[in-house]
Amino acid sequence: MSHNGARNLFIFGSLLCFAVLIVLTIDTIGTLDERAPEITEAVNAGKKVWHKYDCIGCHTILGNGSYFAPEMTKAVVRKPKEYLKKFILDPRTINPKAAMPKLGLSEEEADNLIAFLDWISKVDTNGWPPEPILTAAAGKGSSMGQTLFKKHDCSACHQIGGLGGTAGPDLTHIGLEKPDADWHIRHLKDPESVVPGSAMPAFAHLSDEDLRELAEYLITLK
Repeated sequence: MSHNGARNLFIFGSLLCFAVLIVLTIDTIGTLDERAPEITEAVNAGKKVWHKYDCIGCHTILGNGSYFAPEMTKAVVRKPKEYLKKFILDPRTINPKAAMPKLGLSEEEADNLIAFLDWISKVDTNGWPPEPILTAAAGKGSSMGQTLFKKHDCSACHQIGGLGGTAGPDLTHIGLEKPDADWHIRHLKDPESVVPGSAMPAFAHLSDEDLRELAEYLITLK
């Protein structure tokens, strides 16, 4: 290629790339408002609550913050809002060993904070962060009950063998403590009927077969 040909290729190639960049930028700006979740008064008030109580001093959102406590970007997806509200108002009524102190939020502040977390949860993070390798591998070659345990994200609150969340009881030896599958079925259908004051959400929407499979899996944990 001649010197002039190389120069023209560089110039016209650069102009083409610049034109494509301009078109993509205009398209993004034009659709940004449609893709962004609506910011309501409650969401705005919840953001102020987040800063007022310095939640970012322990938690992260979208990877920003401190890593002393769980990442909160998808907290509303992983845990029911009713559970989150109870935990925010007084963590140790849910988990007596919770490291998070009672911050003294009002009911309104808790509702607004959850509205803010709900807004954050709708941000598309493109699947980041990826699922932990050991957690992803847990479903391979597993029983139907173990598959259901993973499908319904039970590990977001419970640990088995050191893997999982700490908001709920450790289930590593639950089969020794509660060996009755029927007890687990009742607990899954209506947690408060067997554990008064339980913050665990009900799984009454599951079929009888799924409830039985999940209960049979739990009693194998010994």
